[in-house]
Amino acid sequence: MSESVVLSVIGGSGLYQMEGAETVAEHALDTPYGKPSDVIVEADVGGRSVYFLPRHGKGHKLLPCEVPARANIHALKQLGVTHVLAVSACGIMREEIKPGDMVVPDQIFDRTRGQRPSTFFGEGVVGHLPFADPFCEELREIIIGAGQETGAKLHAGGTYICMEGPLFSTRAESNFYRKAVDASVIGMTALPEAKLAREAELCYAMLAMGTDYDCWHEEEEDVTIDQILAVMKANGALANRIVAEVAA
Repeated sequence: MSESVVLSVIGGSGLYQMEGAETVAEHALDTPYGKPSDVIVEADVGGRSVYFLPRHGKGHKLLPCEVPARANIHALKQLGVTHVLAVSACGIMREEIKPGDMVVPDQIFDRTRGQRPSTFFGEGVVGHLPFADPFCEELREIIIGAGQETGAKLHAGGTYICMEGPLFSTRAESNFYRKAVDASVIGMTALPEAKLAREAELCYAMLAMGTDYDCWHEEEEDVTIDQILAVMKANGALANRIVAEVAA
């Protein structure tokens, strides 16, 4: 990765810190949109400063709909961040993706309900931006290469369904997403994060960690939060290795 790149990692469920990285500083910032989810930790990763922000706050205190996404992205922009690697625990929508596998999606299908503040525009400032390809291809390719270097079981491409939550899908919804949208994974946090990053001119891509089959898979038990956190804990070290490889 170029020396001009300033990398941030937004950690999802189960990934609340960067293991093995030396903390350089902690940044408690304020923004016009309030405070971010938590203090942003500046860590040394292989000689490069990487800014880590736990999306749900330390201790997982924020629901997906409560995440202050505008404040988070604004704070990262204040720190001079140029690239954002977002880590997210996701349900699995395809048979060939197994629990513990990684997915680097290239599309998002929005199933949020319009309740989350999702733009920096408005109040007299009008703007319209292209969002046909919601993830930064440059960073996607770096993440894919890093995953391959670490030996992760990684799937390149696929559609991320972003649902409102906090409840998981009904079986009818799950089957619809799988068949009509051809989704690969389902989660609750890619939006409005990705849209706001685009408006802030940040290169944003996601490492989705498959934790469980969504409820379409009738041979598997329905998902529980305990399952999600168990898989995230088991894969936390791998996610940290991928981050270190991305930062190299």
